[in-house]
Amino acid sequence: MTSGEFKKLRKFLKLSQKEMAEALGLKRRMIQYYEKGERDGESLDIPKAVELACFALAAGVRDYTFVTPKTPPKRTDASAL
Repeated sequence: MTSGEFKKLRKFLKLSQKEMAEALGLKRRMIQYYEKGERDGESLDIPKAVELACFALAAGVRDYTFVTPKTPPKRTDASAL
């Protein structure tokens, strides 16, 4: 996810930077860094966990409680990929 995509998503969700920060469990300043794509002059990548949380917000998920699956997930053979 690029900084521009991050900002577009926030605006699409009609959230302020403060509201986006609260929804993601971050400080507002981090939202500013992600939207700018840098922090203190250094390039800043958006972590995969934040990308996934953004995907969940876009899908309408506002809270999540982990439920243990009844069966373990099937392992995939890495060589088959």
